[in-house]
Amino acid sequence: MPAPVLTLIGKPGCHLCDDARVTVTRVAADLGLEVVERSILDEPALADAYAEDIPVVVVGDRVHATWRVDETRLRAAIARAAV
Repeated sequence: MPAPVLTLIGKPGCHLCDDARVTVTRVAADLGLEVVERSILDEPALADAYAEDIPVVVVGDRVHATWRVDETRLRAAIARAAV
């Protein structure tokens, strides 16, 4: 199974998004994974779905976390998705 892509959904100027980016980027770099960033300001469907929940971290095709990202939990979710 291919390694999952990590997606960070947020918007510029969001301090929680900035915090999540640090964690997601660190974990992705450690594991050699791709990170895709998407902004609710650029995609109306994402704004409709997640405007009150950003940041949102998606592992593969599953929402993993909203608002805050725990590094240990993120690593475990990636390990499960890679099986």
